[in-house]
Order: sequence, then structure tokens, then C-alpha cells
Amino acid sequence: MKRKRANMNVGAAILFVLFCLLFFILTYRFFVIQLTGQVDGRVLAEKAEEKYVKNRIIDASRGPILDRSGNPLAIDTTTYKLAAILDPSVSKNSSRPLHVVDPKKTAAELAKYIPMSEEDIYRRLTKDAFQVEFGTAGKNLTYETKKKIESLHLPGIIFLREKNRTYPNGVFASHVIGYAAYAKNEEDGTERLTGQMGLEKSLDKYLSGTPGKIQYKSDVWGFVLPGSEKNVIPPSQGARVYLTLDKKIQSFLEDALTQVDEEYNPTKMIGIVADAKTGAILAMSQRPSFDPNTREGIEENWHNIAVEEQYEPGSTMKVFTLAAAVEEGVFNPNETFRSGQYRAQGGVIRDHNGTGWGEITFLEAVQRSSNVGFAYLLEKIGTETFRKYLDKFRFGVPTGIELPNEASGTIQYKWPLDKVSTAFGQATSVTAIQLVQAMTAITNDGKMMKPYIIDRIVDASGKTIRKNGPQQVGQPVSAATAKKVLDILETVVTSEKGTGQRFNIEGYQVAGKTGTAQIYKSGEGYMSGWDNYRFSFLGTAPKDDPRLIVYVMIQQPDLNEQEFEQGSVPVSKVFNQVMKNSLQYLNIKPENQAQEKERTTAVPDVTGETVSRAESLIRESLLEPVVIGDGNTVKAVYPEAGERLLEKEKVIVVADGKLVMPDLTNWSKRDCVKLMQAAGLKFSMEGEGYVVRQSVKPGTPVDPSAEIKLKFQDPENVFVPGDEGGNEDPGGP
Repeated sequence: MKRKRANMNVGAAILFVLFCLLFFILTYRFFVIQLTGQVDGRVLAEKAEEKYVKNRIIDASRGPILDRSGNPLAIDTTTYKLAAILDPSVSKNSSRPLHVVDPKKTAAELAKYIPMSEEDIYRRLTKDAFQVEFGTAGKNLTYETKKKIESLHLPGIIFLREKNRTYPNGVFASHVIGYAAYAKNEEDGTERLTGQMGLEKSLDKYLSGTPGKIQYKSDVWGFVLPGSEKNVIPPSQGARVYLTLDKKIQSFLEDALTQVDEEYNPTKMIGIVADAKTGAILAMSQRPSFDPNTREGIEENWHNIAVEEQYEPGSTMKVFTLAAAVEEGVFNPNETFRSGQYRAQGGVIRDHNGTGWGEITFLEAVQRSSNVGFAYLLEKIGTETFRKYLDKFRFGVPTGIELPNEASGTIQYKWPLDKVSTAFGQATSVTAIQLVQAMTAITNDGKMMKPYIIDRIVDASGKTIRKNGPQQVGQPVSAATAKKVLDILETVVTSEKGTGQRFNIEGYQVAGKTGTAQIYKSGEGYMSGWDNYRFSFLGTAPKDDPRLIVYVMIQQPDLNEQEFEQGSVPVSKVFNQVMKNSLQYLNIKPENQAQEKERTTAVPDVTGETVSRAESLIRESLLEPVVIGDGNTVKAVYPEAGERLLEKEKVIVVADGKLVMPDLTNWSKRDCVKLMQAAGLKFSMEGEGYVVRQSVKPGTPVDPSAEIKLKFQDPENVFVPGDEGGNEDPGGP
């Protein structure tokens, strides 16, 4: 019995010691944690913060891409993604359910608003998951759709806000603008809108902006704790990019390309419109193209053909051979040669009709696009001299236009046959944008201008961080040569012998050159067949003062061989429509209109309108408004509404308030009489001609009872500062 009790005492002592040791360890551990705030080398506060303090990235709005007038070409829009919370635990501490409680009813209601069947929605709502989404059917929902679904008050249905990139014009300079899509960011693992192609990609650093961040405390499910503080670092928005593209001219080009694409089904088409003086690209497009909103059609061609693809240009290259010959003084338009064929070292050069036209002049060689004629011209220029002109026109070198993956072209000039072929557009390859750049030398008095498509980039604060403008990149020929080349190229369009007769636009002088280039297939040589060519035209108008350069290339259109339809037909359908519409849009009047007598226009009825509205309506009628009165409402106009005046004649707008004296300098007596009758003023007029002095200063109130003295002088004796050749009075101080 004593032994048993002794054993029990020993056991109790051991247990006591173990409990004491355990208590000591726990107490020690507790104090260590309290003092250091760490467990296994990790700070407990950090661990708690990881669990309850959440960080969320705030996406920066991507900067818009705009045309030169500020019209949007690419913008950010807000859409919504549908999701459903299925876990009942989120509703434990809530007075109302926060999860889906009736999957069948919820599925039936949602099926009315998203493109997904009721059965598929129900299957998703009955999954064993905390939260589900609805794939593409539940994405890109508009604000209106979101509000309609919210009005149903379906428990557990939530919306996640998203930013999307929208291209409001659809297929519109698509390979220039490119597109942006969500992609994973390597730095923080989040998905952001990122440029994938075109300017969206090359200007991504400007457009993307800097994301912000929001920090908040949440419960175990990630919901924001009521009353908790939020730390917000706002995002920095992306910059606005203004292009040189003109939405209207781009639309002309897109429409024309679409019509020809549907009618002739070519394998490729390029269209470029450029400012003939500055090199600014006003329009650029191609076929095949794609819709950047849906990416439909992008699989057919990822490349911007005008910039990234080099090819043998055909006879459009003769423009620059001709320019070299004129500059070197070796082009005699009346000199003759025997057309048909030319024997070069390594082969025979033939004219495109196979037989030529007998003995013809070099002017006719340009008009008929004679390969043989340009082979003889190369002899006169000299092959080494011509090679220097290729460099002067910057062939074989990228233009530097702000578009990705620009090709350089290849000057194939090693063998004698290649040298001759280059003179008329074969062997050597170029890009479409190089042809446009070289053409600016012809349209701009010999000064060659770098093509550019970005006008300026403006950051979120309104500061211009990048600005482009006209940049001369050479002067391959003189102004006299450029003018002479334009005169010759006009005959390509106007002459009965010219290959460019289809490009004649009534009322406008068009100068340009057609091109028909063979297509080389690697390993097979040049293709044969009625329509296996690249047909093109490089032209400008008006010839005497070029404003636009338009280049069109169409490859392998389906021509009507039975009717001997020429490749210039589809090309002219694009060129003529784009050039004529663009010139009219730029208010460049046809010559026959410009030479017409001055036209009359009716005075609009603006009584009762605001002054600003009245001025706008009068200017739209091609008249000049002159406002007297410092009020904001029009009381009367003189002459009266409906009376016809010559364009640009003055219309006196009488506003309410005090009468204010306008500046009458250079007014005619007729206009002064209008003012006198409209405002009931008294004028004393001295001399003849136009007003040179008035007794009441402009901008000051007028007393209707006072007499205003006006001095007139004949315009032949009036000196206008800054005018050359004016009769300045030598007797001044």
C-alpha cells in the first residue's frame, strides 16, 4: 500500500514538473511574442495586415488617340462584368442575403439580359464555389444593362467595373492606330490595357499612364470594414495623342477602298493622302483591313503595307528618273528615239505593248510610259549620277515616320540590267511611304519633306510633351526642275497619248504618273497573266499650287479580260474620288469656278438671335458681319434679311445696348452708308475711295446725334504697311 502511494507521489511529482515546464515555456513564448512581435522570424503585425489590409490597383485611363481636329479615333469606355456570389457564409452578419438564394429564378431573369441560356446560367449558379462569372456573355455590359439587372434586386448578383478600349469608327486607319487589349503586367501580375499593334503599341508609354492604388481594411471575405480608413493614391491618366489624320479625308479614302474592294476583290490595296507642302499624312489605309473593336479580319494581314512592305513600284518610279534628267539638263522633250526595245547588258528591255510606237519624242515617252525611253534617259544621266539621285530622294532608307516596323527598301544596283530596270521601276524595291516622301520634292519646289503622322502629344495637365511639324530632309532638285516635272506630268493626264487619262478630274489640274509593276515570286520569277500586276498612280493637284499628294496601289484586281479592262480603272475609282472630295472639303475651288464672276448670297434672318449665333449664320452665308451695340441680342440687320449681296460683303448687325463704333479703316462709301442707315448715324465724308481716318475711335460709344467725320482716299495713294511696292509717303518723320 505504501509502495503504491509512493509510486503515485512520484507520478504526481513528474506531472507537476511537466506542467510547470509547459507553463514556463508558454509564458516565456508569450512574453517573447509580446516583446518582439515576431513568430518564426515573421512580424505578426505584417501577417495580420496581409490578411485584413487589402491593396487594390486603380487603373489609369488610357489616353485617347485623336485626329488633327480632336475627333476621337481611340478612347477608353467603361463597361461592366457580371458575377454571382454563391457562398452563404457572406450573409451571416447581414440583415439581407448577399448570396444567390434562388438559382432558378435568378437564372430565368439574367437570361433576359445576357446572351446565355437559362440552363447554362443555372448550372453556373449551382456550382460549389464562392463566386462565379459568366464568360464573354457577362462581359462588356453597358451601364444601361447594368441598371436594368440591378432593378431586379437579385441577391448575390454583383458587377465589376472594367475599362475597355473602343474605336468609334470601326475599320478606320486600323493598321495605323492598331489596338489595345488586356495583357498581364509582369511587375505586379495585374491585367492592364496594353497596346498590341500600331500606334497603340509604339506609343504605349505615353498612352498608358501610371496606375494608382487604394489600401483598405477588410473582413475575412475581403469586404470593406465599415468605418475603416482608406489610403488612396490616385492614378495619373495617359496622354492625349493628336494625329495628322483628318477624319473626313480618311473617310473618303475608306469609302473608296471599300467600294473597289467589293467590286474587284484585289489581294492588296494601299491608299495614302499627304499634304503636298508639309508631308503631314492626312489619310492612310489598306485592304485587307480589320475592325479593332472585334479584331475581325486581323488574321488576313497584321502588317501596315504602306510602311512595312517593300516592292517594285513600277512606272511611278519614272517620276524621279525624269526629275534627275531635267535637273541634269539632259531631258529634251522634242528629241526622238526608236521605241520598242532596248538592248542592255544581260537582257532586252521592251515597252509594255511589246512593239513600241515607232520613232517618238521623249515627252511622248513619259506620256506613254515607255520603258525604252527611260533606258535611253538613263544613258544620258549616267548610271553613277542616277545612283546619287536615288540617295538624294532617300530610297533605300526608312523615312522615319512614327509607325513601327518600317522597311527600308532595297536599291538593287549591282548588275547593268538592274540599273536600267531601276530607272523605270523594276529591280529596286521601295515602300509606299518612300514614294510619297520623294513626291514632296516635286510638289514643294524641290524641298523634300519627311512624312509624319503624329502632330503632338499632350499630357494630363495639358502640357505638350512632344510636338512634330514639317521637316525638310533634302533638296534633290531645284524649284525650276520641280515645276517643269509637274508640267510634264500633267500631260500624262491630259494628252491623248497619256496613260493617265482616267485620272483627269474636271476643274482641277492633276499631275501624276501611272504604274504597272510585275510581281516577283521567289523561286518562280515574275508572274504572268492579265491581272497579275500591281497597278498604281502617284498624283498631285492642283498642278500649279499642289495641295495634296494621293498614292493608290491595287494588287491583282479581278479585271474583266473580255472587255480588256485596264488596271488603271480600279485605281482611278479610288484616286479620283478621294482627290476630288478632299480638294472640295479643303475649299479648293475648281478652276472654272474660281474664274466665274462673283456670286451673290442672301442675307439670313437673324433678328432675335444671340450675337454669336447671328455672326455664325452670316459667315456661313459667306458674308462679313459687323456688330454695333454691346448687348447680346440682335435687334436688326442691314441690309434686311433676304436681300442678295456679293460674297464677303458687310452686313451690319445692330445689337441691343449702347452703340459702339467699329473700325472703318478701308471701308468703302457704300459700306459706310449701310452703317449710317442701320444705326441712324450722321457722317461727314471727305474725299473719294476708302476710309483712312475717322473722328470717333473704334470701340468707343457713339452719340447718335453727333456728326462723325470720315476721310476717304484713293487706294492708289494709300500705303498699307508691309505691302511691297506701296506708295509710301516720303515726307514722314
